[in-house]
Amino acid sequence: MTSFSEITDALAQQAIELPSWAFGNSGTRFRVFPQPGVPRDPFEKVADAAQVHRLTGLAPAVALHIPWDEVDDFAALRRHAEDLGVALGTINSNTFQDEAYKLGSLAHRDPAVRRQAIDHHRRCLDIMRETGSRDLKIWLADGTNYPGQDDMRTRQDHLADSLAEIYAAVDTDQRLVLEYKIFEPAFYHTDVPDWGTAYAQVSALGDRAVVCLDTGHHAPGTNIEFIVMQLLRLGKLGSFDFNSRFYADDDLIVGAADPFQLFRILAEVIRGGGYGVDSGVAFMLDQCHNIERKIPGQIRSVLNVQEMTARALLIDHEALDAAQREGDVLAAHAVYMDAFSTDVRPDLARWRESRGLPADPMRAYAESDYQARIDAERVGGSQAGWGA
Repeated sequence: MTSFSEITDALAQQAIELPSWAFGNSGTRFRVFPQPGVPRDPFEKVADAAQVHRLTGLAPAVALHIPWDEVDDFAALRRHAEDLGVALGTINSNTFQDEAYKLGSLAHRDPAVRRQAIDHHRRCLDIMRETGSRDLKIWLADGTNYPGQDDMRTRQDHLADSLAEIYAAVDTDQRLVLEYKIFEPAFYHTDVPDWGTAYAQVSALGDRAVVCLDTGHHAPGTNIEFIVMQLLRLGKLGSFDFNSRFYADDDLIVGAADPFQLFRILAEVIRGGGYGVDSGVAFMLDQCHNIERKIPGQIRSVLNVQEMTARALLIDHEALDAAQREGDVLAAHAVYMDAFSTDVRPDLARWRESRGLPADPMRAYAESDYQARIDAERVGGSQAGWGA
């Protein structure tokens, strides 16, 4: 099997963007649960994200959500991030909380509503020019709850027209990234429910339009790594939102439900050329559940991605190719399982120390005074959370 020393150069290329909203209060459809020390504005969110990067070396960028992360001066927010050693990354649009979007946004019947949604995305592109961001990520809550509620084909046409207008405003160094989700909040049909619909829409736009794959946005039993392979094969995989799920879009800590699935996904990413600084594929977390503390929850998630990436890099591809050519089913499977079953944690701990990082970032954070300090300092004002 490939040795750990052979994969460290590849591991050093790993970068996982953190979602600003993961540091705010979050919850379920029933309640949002507050915690002490939660940021009150985007500047404090960025400061918390920078702590994750300081301890792990894995999270050099912070994704923003608009309008949740609106500030008066995005240039100042960018300087603040850079002073803390991180960058501002993907800009995520929000067309699911305004009253006008009750029946949809970019796919809405009413041209005035579509205009509002398009203008919001143009505003996001302006923000990207100030923050230096490459990707505009669009996830839509658009869809219907009842048969006959609206005409599905007409909605696809409206969506295509809206996306085309947004794409025309995207700069040459920017990308439009379309995310899909099988259901919720729409339950009868969702306008972008699967990778095929997302692929069809972005393919009609151009080379700088790609697909985002959220690992929690599929039906139970879906072979997600097959979708990864196919989108890489087609040159349309733009980014990941990593999280973990048992039932639906649970947004749990990455790898918590099925570490082997995370390994398999990363194996296909690496095999398909989707890993590394020149791949064009962005890794991001969209993990923001409601019972764990915010910063250590993000630390745990990026470490889980790093661990499964290391295991996937250990796959002996020569042995795997030979077994596949010979039709040796058990030998091929054994190559995969040997890599997955390897405990890389001691090697990763030693490697982190060699790079000036804590061997155990979770312990390092627990032993730091950062959480106690922000718990004491962030009193008063309005805590950030869903919708704020």
